[in-house]
Amino acid sequence: MSAEARQSTCVAIGNRAILIEGAPGSGKSSLALALIDRGAMLVGDDSVMLEACDGWLFASPHPHTRGLLEVRNLGLVPHDCTEKVAVALVLHLDGSAPRYIEKAESIAISGVEAPLIRLAPHDAVLAIKAELALQRYGLPV
Repeated sequence: MSAEARQSTCVAIGNRAILIEGAPGSGKSSLALALIDRGAMLVGDDSVMLEACDGWLFASPHPHTRGLLEVRNLGLVPHDCTEKVAVALVLHLDGSAPRYIEKAESIAISGVEAPLIRLAPHDAVLAIKAELALQRYGLPV
């Protein structure tokens, strides 16, 4: 199957990727930067290539933005990135995210189902919440 571009940001924690989505200005790149500071690896910022293969969704850097991370107030900063990581969780930065959830929602991307968690943007502990969401709701790879 062919790869498709998606306007998302993506980081890898170990061998599992978190696909970060949300409206422009919601903090996707800032969350990625915070997760990178905590040990994650950049896959792609603002645009990633997604490919379905054997029931998994794989994320890779977009060729036009490979190795670049937008850091607000600094611009595009070169950064190491990793290739082809299985998407284990989709985070949607959403100002109306529920306070409590009992289970993850589900989203189909390129015909592959992935767990979806909505998190309120611009939270001081957003990176920690993202890591906890991956541990609790992310697909095992």
